[in-house]
Amino acid sequence: MFLGEDLLAWLVLALGGALVVGNVAAIVRPPATQSDESNLERAPLIRSLVMAGVGLVAAIWALASLIAG
Repeated sequence: MFLGEDLLAWLVLALGGALVVGNVAAIVRPPATQSDESNLERAPLIRSLVMAGVGLVAAIWALASLIAG
């Protein structure tokens, strides 16, 4: 198989990790300057936490699949 048997698990791990890191970074360190009025001053807290949670679940699931398989 192209790029190995566990390609899907590796992709889910990468996507989940990116969701966690990106959303936590948006909460912890919002942009210093606002370029125009269409951008928000900071990320919506609840949506960012939910997306970080989804990413964490996906990353843990993929890691468990890689370890078990």
